[in-house]
Amino acid sequence: MSLVTEESKANAEVYHGDEICQEKSKFLLKEICMPNGLLPLRDIEECGYVKETGFVWLKQKQSITHKFDKIGKLVSYAPEVTAVVEKNKIKKLTGVKTKELLLWISLSDIYVDDPPTGKITFKTPSGLSRSFPASAFEVEEEVKDAKGNTEVKKVNGVVEVKEV
Repeated sequence: MSLVTEESKANAEVYHGDEICQEKSKFLLKEICMPNGLLPLRDIEECGYVKETGFVWLKQKQSITHKFDKIGKLVSYAPEVTAVVEKNKIKKLTGVKTKELLLWISLSDIYVDDPPTGKITFKTPSGLSRSFPASAFEVEEEVKDAKGNTEVKKVNGVVEVKEV
């Protein structure tokens, strides 16, 4: 059963289509001070955000499994991912599981320390938690300048400029 109701959609900013939803999800992660690669979803059909409550949802065509190479962890994202967000925190997370040994374990909360320590912590509904370097969840952002001549890659606030 979906946690996204018609009532929540009525009070939300709702977007359709993969390109705009990718852009909005990365913008939201940046806005709440989370690493931009935390939600590596594909083929997103719909995303929404209720500013008053912080409720967010992302719907993709099918579930995906992503490996975060820098930490060697597999994470599964269901077709519908929901959460309540606030600065430095993602709470009441649904639709996200991580593989530990042979078991898939649901994640319920993700947070970064304030003031920043460079760590991100993942918590399960049972209260167990595990921390990793936040940089393991950052991805390069590619941006073209106004003329379209230069490709700019930004990783962890460091800018690398390359002529194309």
